[in-house]
Amino acid sequence: MAKNSYNLGQVEMKTSTGAKRGGMNVAEKPKNFAGAWKMVFHYSKSFMPMIVLGIVCAILSVILTLFGPDTLKKITNLISEGMKTGVMNLDKIVSLTVRIMILYVSSAIITYVEAYTMTTCSARMTQKMRKDISHKLNSIPLSRTDSSSFGDLLSRVTNDIDTLNMALDKTIAELVAAVITFIGCAIMMLITNIELAFIAILFSLIGFVSMRYIIKYSQPYFSNRSYYLGTLNGHIEEMYAGHAIVKGYNGEEESKKTFYEINEKLYDANWKSQFLSGLMMPIMEFISNLGYVGVCVFGAYLVQQGRIDFGVIVAFIVYVKLFTQPLTQVAEGTTSLQTAAAAAERIFQLFEEEEMEDETGKINHIDHIENAEVIFSHVNFGYSKEKQVIHDFSFKVYPGHHVAIVGPTGAGKTTLVNLLMRFYEVNSGYISIGGIKTSDMTRECVHSLFGMVLQDTWLFNGTVRDNLIFGKDNVSEEKMIDACVAVGIHRYIMSLPKGYDTVLNDDSNMSIGQRQLMTIARAMIHDAPLLILDEATSSVDTRTEQMVQDAMNKLTKGRTSFTIAHRLSTIRDADIILVMKDGDIVETGNHSELLQQNGVYAELWNSQFTEGAAI
Repeated sequence: MAKNSYNLGQVEMKTSTGAKRGGMNVAEKPKNFAGAWKMVFHYSKSFMPMIVLGIVCAILSVILTLFGPDTLKKITNLISEGMKTGVMNLDKIVSLTVRIMILYVSSAIITYVEAYTMTTCSARMTQKMRKDISHKLNSIPLSRTDSSSFGDLLSRVTNDIDTLNMALDKTIAELVAAVITFIGCAIMMLITNIELAFIAILFSLIGFVSMRYIIKYSQPYFSNRSYYLGTLNGHIEEMYAGHAIVKGYNGEEESKKTFYEINEKLYDANWKSQFLSGLMMPIMEFISNLGYVGVCVFGAYLVQQGRIDFGVIVAFIVYVKLFTQPLTQVAEGTTSLQTAAAAAERIFQLFEEEEMEDETGKINHIDHIENAEVIFSHVNFGYSKEKQVIHDFSFKVYPGHHVAIVGPTGAGKTTLVNLLMRFYEVNSGYISIGGIKTSDMTRECVHSLFGMVLQDTWLFNGTVRDNLIFGKDNVSEEKMIDACVAVGIHRYIMSLPKGYDTVLNDDSNMSIGQRQLMTIARAMIHDAPLLILDEATSSVDTRTEQMVQDAMNKLTKGRTSFTIAHRLSTIRDADIILVMKDGDIVETGNHSELLQQNGVYAELWNSQFTEGAAI
């Protein structure tokens, strides 16, 4: 199990949409709001002093701000009294002015400290969380990551963490400040004058209720907008990816019709959601202005009656402004916390995943295997208990032999290689290399014994040199060039602007065949005693196939190799061919022997060549 245990229950692994919406956000509802935030604070316990400091600073800033209107009231009363008597108490006015300036400057400084503290805390926590997730992804079984979509995992590392970061950076402190401001304003207004306080609170609550109604009413439109936006993007991507098919089957009109229908629905949902969310601020401003008017009119009446001073009206105008702001912030902050809690559930669900076993004490390095004999002994494996893929599989591969694995789709060919590499663990039985069980080696040790050339040619953004020596230290220039010469890619590399130092990216004009030769050269430089070749020629034309095949023949010379192939022409010279069907070896032998058996292999061969020749 993972070192940190976060019991959030069974949370479905879904891709976070996390789409930014102008005006307001519609929260994804967490399954356990309190539990999610409990886990967040448990995870961030090392940062808790900074979080507490930030919250305390936010509270202090609000408290200092709340004393401002009361001081402003006293200044106004002094000025009003001076205008009546003709004698201004300038010393007192200046003293109060200095006091209010100190209050506001102190509040600004404390707000800066709060912002700096929370931003630093959230940034460090985000950094730690991404680091921990990276470690977690490298620690959980490949079967777990294979069962989740790439988009889902990417969303957790990016969108979900960013959402949580935003909540920690801004929302928590702002929400606390908003609540304190709301309560503090209400108390100060009630202390100053109950009647005016009633008017101010009444108008503010009317605005808050109106805003909540708008949010509730507009939520379906925001949901529809997200849905139709995703649908439209998917349709466009699909149509452009299959543009040739669409045109070839005269499907343009139908595609256009579908596009216009989705676009019209998106326009309707977008217009309504934006319009309704855009009403929030004008309504709040309107009701706030009504509050000002109410305070001024009724306040003037109270002044006329001699029940309050004029300064009270000035103070209440400021209080009304301060009182209405928190209502909006609380509504938006609550929504933000809900979204962050939903994101936290997905993040901590990933942390809950069971990790691979501790491999301390296992063999972590083998310099050289003199006798790279590979044995499968009564191997059984299934991705689930209900679905067994490999059934009591036993086979011995002699050193230096080229083994080809063929069979129909779903026969278990790739699964066999995944077990050999320890990407998956066998349910029973064992696999040994050079007399050592793979289960007694660390996974890194097993991987170091293999070179791989796969169907999908994987090259990353970096120089040609970096791609060739990937995962291998202290590779000499001579060894690298010799490998490239051997596979026939050296001349092409030297034609590039900077040769081996040319940076490869998405814009690099490399053919599939050239990319495949690069991966073969990489495997040759790796110089592992065992090789895995998975459909290495399936994506190239016939001429390029011969070049790639010649390069692979050089690569496999003197090495024990396993080839997964659908093009049977590429494995005619294999020492032994394993024919698999439904997780079992149904036939073994070389090419000639299998044709003579007139079984599954012969059927596969005839389906590829006899019928092809007839056509």
